[in-house]
Amino acid sequence: MSDVQTVKKPSRRSSAAGRRAGYVIAIIINAVLLYLINGRPGWESWDVLTADFVLVLWLVNLSLSLSFIANVLYLVYDVPWFKATCELVLAVVSLAVAVRGYQVFPFDFSSFAYGWTVLVRLILVVAMIGSSIAIIVQLVKLVRAAVGAGEAAS
Repeated sequence: MSDVQTVKKPSRRSSAAGRRAGYVIAIIINAVLLYLINGRPGWESWDVLTADFVLVLWLVNLSLSLSFIANVLYLVYDVPWFKATCELVLAVVSLAVAVRGYQVFPFDFSSFAYGWTVLVRLILVVAMIGSSIAIIVQLVKLVRAAVGAGEAAS
């Protein structure tokens, strides 16, 4: 008779301290971006943005604000199902920002020698694809976390 031991798969999550440090960095970055866009100097002072940016501004603010809030919440409640849910919402909002940014395209690169328009449009398309993939990944993570929680309760 063989002696078979159950081997637990190693967790792929980083350490709690590492995750918390990442959350704090994300909070700071989101706060700084919100301030730069809405406070001083404000998006109006950026020559590359046109007046049409107001059509995208509310989505940008929503995305940054939700990311700020989510990272604050992760500091106190960092469980896989909760994080997957928040990340799913953030991915959906990110997709909306990229789509609306592509539609409105509130950028003016006429003062630059290089034609940045094509590159920025390409970046927005990549952001749309990345956000779409992130939505699928977070849905899978959410289902896996729910199944795992259901099995643990059994």
